[in-house]
Parts: sequence; structure tokens; C-alpha cells
Amino acid sequence: MADSRSFRYPSARPGFTIYARVWLPQGEPRGIIQVVHGMSEHVGRYEEAARFLTSHGFLVCGADHLGHGQTVEDQEARGYFGPQGGWDLVLEDVCAMRDKMKEAYPELPYFLLGHSMGSFLVRAYLIRWPGTVTGAILSGTGQESPLLVALGKWLAAFECRRLGPNRVSPLVNDLSLGAYNRKFRPNRTRADWISRDPSQVDAYLADPMCRFQPTCAMFRDLMGGLQEIGRPANLKKMDPTTPIYFFSGTMDPVGGMSKGVNKVAGLFRQAGCRDVTVHLYVGGRHEMLHEYDRGHVLRDLLAWLNAHLPS
Repeated sequence: MADSRSFRYPSARPGFTIYARVWLPQGEPRGIIQVVHGMSEHVGRYEEAARFLTSHGFLVCGADHLGHGQTVEDQEARGYFGPQGGWDLVLEDVCAMRDKMKEAYPELPYFLLGHSMGSFLVRAYLIRWPGTVTGAILSGTGQESPLLVALGKWLAAFECRRLGPNRVSPLVNDLSLGAYNRKFRPNRTRADWISRDPSQVDAYLADPMCRFQPTCAMFRDLMGGLQEIGRPANLKKMDPTTPIYFFSGTMDPVGGMSKGVNKVAGLFRQAGCRDVTVHLYVGGRHEMLHEYDRGHVLRDLLAWLNAHLPS
């Protein structure tokens, strides 16, 4: 069984530290996979995937973002990156984790695996720090229209001014996460949209580090991030030689029931990316790593990783 360790490192937000985990394989690792988790979850939810990947020789690491998981030391801070510039702060923290791991293992191939909001962060990373990773894996990604993103940002900013940046807006939450769940009516829970497996949905809802709702400022910052990664001029800043692997369920509302995933893959190809793979799982919802067929999903991911390790 893999050895798991935790540590903390300074956040880009002054006065805060980031909680991080590392899963080590038996023997020398042959590559590193950094998990960049999604909204309203934490890196501990990737335990099963991490242990599968370490059993095949990969070192897996990841950190809880500002406002998430064990990075939170004050419960009032859950769902809150910061008063301003939260997207940039979280991106800097993701980059700092990568720098720390590369310093410890400078010769190893390095992959980023981002899920949902984490996939948006990885896409921004590829724009801001091109050519610094061996490959990128995007789970549960998508891209709404520029107009809808701009409206979402305006509404979240309005609610920041009305309620305060560190407060929750029921309206914003209902129009975003609530809209995803309504696609699966009649609903058993408020999180039916994440997986067809009720045991996985129930585990998510029972997790005290997944129960919070994102703040107005987090939604505002996220919409700003979506604007950044949706601009074709920004996508052209990516290293076109970096391999990209998309995987998603065909019934994932974040990915527009697969249409949004194919849209993003098309944008990558139009930007010049030469190695873009899309793997869609029929009937799967938002979290393919917590679906009934997650074993199949992990084996497909492993095959892609093996094919993209440098000779």
C-alpha cells in the first residue's frame, strides 16, 4: 500500500498556509501527478485514484485550495479565496506546489490532473506557465458562452457588493449548482448531478469538508477565470506540444452533456495543440472518478499516461 504524507506550505495569500498530501509508490516513482481539485471538495477525495496510480509507479500529490479542505483553519473561511484576486492566488498556490515537487524530483515527468474548477485552473496554468509540465489531464471540464460567463461575473460581483464578498448568495448558488441538479429531476439529493452511484453521492454529502456553499467572491473569481481561459488569444500562449487528455461523462452538466467538452477540445486544437485526446463515458455524470465504472476510467487514464511518458 502507498505511503501517504501531509505537509503545509505558504499560500500566495499572506498569512495563510496550504495543506498538501503526497502518496508515494513502493520503489522509485516513474512520474508525478498533481491533483487540482474542484469547488466544494478537497484532495482527500482522490484517495482511491491516488492509490491506484501509486500501485503503477506514480507519485501523486495535491493540495486543498484556499477556502477548502484542511487548508481552512477558520470555518468562516470555507468557500472563500479572499476579498480580491482569488483566482490568481489559487493559481499561484498550484504553481508553488508544482515547483516544490519538481525541486524534490527534478528529473521526473510531471502531469497536472484537474477536475471541474480544478480543470479550469489547469487550463489557466497552461496559459501562464507554458511548457512546464509533461502533460495535462482535464476531468469534468466545459466552457459556457462568453455572454453567460460575463453575466455570471456581473451577478456575483453585484452580490459581493450587496451581501459582502465572504457571504453566500442563494440566488447565485441556485442559478449555478442548483441548475446542474435540476437536469436530473426528480432529485433524490441536491448532488445527484455528480454521480449515478448513490453511495458516492451520499459519501460526498456526508463529508463535512464538502457541505459548504461557495461565497459570492469565489463565484466572481471563478467567472473571471473562465473569461481568461475562454479567450482564443490566451489559448495561443499554451505550449502546443503539451499533450492534453480530456475525460468526462456524456451526462455531465458542467460539460454541457459532452458538447462543452468537445468545444474546449476544439478550441485547443484551433490554438495549435497537436496531441488532444477526448474520452467520453456514456451515461457518466460529473465525477467520473466517483462513478460506477471508475475502475475502467482509471485504467484508461493509466494507458494514456503510459503512452505519454518520455522514452
